[in-house]
Amino acid sequence: MASKVLDLLSLTRPVLRLKVACTLVFLCAMALVTAAEKKIILIAGRPSHGPGDHEFRAGCLLVQKCLNAVPEITATVYSNGWPHEANAFDGAAAILIYSDGGPGHPAIKPDRLKLLGELMGKGVGLGLVHYAVEVPKDKGGPEFLDWTGGYFEAYWSVNPHWTADFTKLPEHPITRGVKPFKIHDEWYYHMRFRDGMKGVTPILTAVPPDSTRGKEGDNKSHGGNPHAFARKGMPEHVMWVTERPDGGRGFGFTGAHYHKNWGHDDFRKLILNALLWIAKADVPAQGVECKLSPDELNANLDPKGK
Repeated sequence: MASKVLDLLSLTRPVLRLKVACTLVFLCAMALVTAAEKKIILIAGRPSHGPGDHEFRAGCLLVQKCLNAVPEITATVYSNGWPHEANAFDGAAAILIYSDGGPGHPAIKPDRLKLLGELMGKGVGLGLVHYAVEVPKDKGGPEFLDWTGGYFEAYWSVNPHWTADFTKLPEHPITRGVKPFKIHDEWYYHMRFRDGMKGVTPILTAVPPDSTRGKEGDNKSHGGNPHAFARKGMPEHVMWVTERPDGGRGFGFTGAHYHKNWGHDDFRKLILNALLWIAKADVPAQGVECKLSPDELNANLDPKGK
């Protein structure tokens, strides 16, 4: 009897070994896939401004559509401000905030800044678009300076509408596949950057018309301050990136007031590339390719009337 049992075991052991080996290979493969996946959180602010302007939700949904077509990227949109779900940021590789800013910025409540700080400490990326780059100097300013390298500071920065001509782009993963372009938007400029631009790389730079700096002698919170006026005729940065000492990455982009600008291929590609970069995902050699039809561009607009 004993010999028969041993013979049976000798026959079954190779089968068991094969099953165990297959299981281990499967688990390892799943672990590799999971490790490669990147979760990007898109926070869309509440409805703001008139039709076609500050279309935070529609803009984020377009970005989501494009990102979810990229292998191993999952983008999730939270509309109408800060997510209410306790687990919204679990496993996030990067966060984008596209919302109103200033004193009403959705991220500047103390508990939210604390949460973001903890996420930044883990290497999570942070991107800020348009009005979301503005926070009060004493409430969010130091944090945004640390996390993204710069922010809009009242009585220092300005927010005029003008046509920026980006004649030259730096060599950077974010600019892959992006050609120099010219476009009209509300391009904020004269940002408050880290001293000496330490760790900050400008991506979009142009010379604003002198008239956009305001009236000499004025000192307004969002235009006409003497600091901005002193740089008359000089180039200004309207998109920048940073790599933090903790390993995290961040960017600021001051355009995207007009929803229609998401229909511009180079404009849109910069943001898509930037989100992959801050999530530490590979940016394709020609950038993120994503075509939008007019119907897709005009979908999901907030009901603001005519």
